[in-house]
Amino acid sequence: MDYALFLGCTVPARSLGYDISVRKVAKDLDINLIDVEGFSCCGFPTASIHRETSLALAAINLCLAEERNLNIITLCNSCTAYLTKVNMILKNNKETFEKVNEVLKANDLEFKGTIDVKHISRLLYEDIGTVKIEKTVKRSLDGIKVAPIYGCHYLKPSSIYNKFDDPEMPKSLDSIISATGATSLDFPEKILCCGGAILAIDENASMGMTHIVLDSVKSLEADAMATICPFCHLMYDEYQATIGNKYGKDYNIPSLFFSQLLGLAFGHEAKELGLKFNAVRTKNLVKKIMGGEQ
Repeated sequence: MDYALFLGCTVPARSLGYDISVRKVAKDLDINLIDVEGFSCCGFPTASIHRETSLALAAINLCLAEERNLNIITLCNSCTAYLTKVNMILKNNKETFEKVNEVLKANDLEFKGTIDVKHISRLLYEDIGTVKIEKTVKRSLDGIKVAPIYGCHYLKPSSIYNKFDDPEMPKSLDSIISATGATSLDFPEKILCCGGAILAIDENASMGMTHIVLDSVKSLEADAMATICPFCHLMYDEYQATIGNKYGKDYNIPSLFFSQLLGLAFGHEAKELGLKFNAVRTKNLVKKIMGGEQ
């Protein structure tokens, strides 16, 4: 299965472990991820400033995938939401479709509406399936308790995602985690905003939001958190120590991208999955997972 891999802005800059581990896991599951020259910002950051510009940015990326007849696979929740939304708008609104295509002419592009957009975790849940994931596991994560972190834009607004999962009581990420043999912890805070969206505007409020989730995960005695969004990972991993100091807490909870967790279950070594880029050390977690292998 061939797909266009859309990394967005944050993943190449601050989430190298996500990129590295996704490519490893994709190969294990017979998914061919293709890098498309010309992919750029999804357009979401400019949506509230200049709508026409944001629509054009998103449409350029969609067109580049259309030219190669490839559906887009995303790693970022915000990229997923905005590319999906714009794809839907252009397919269903003739006036906007014509205006955007007029802008695209300057780049010798034309939006036709022939491809779809999916987050990598949705692809694994819907199209690959947990049965294949289970069959690919070489190192069971039995005995490992994992707190799934969905983030905001992965499921909302549900209307643009054809309601593939319940936005209030989701199970897709839980199911993927469970397929590795790990215990996926169910807790209401798993769908809360990480606070990353307002980090540059109000750092105190942002860290306060992250603090609520970290407190809940800590109370569950989770061995790790599993994220599917680079901004969630930024808050729960890179900012974890800062937030702990602010609130007088010692969290020390490894925050892994779900693909890193899958990679460990699929038999890969930590160094192959970019775990060295994680801020919260994962050595003890990896040792627990590998048991007698080390």
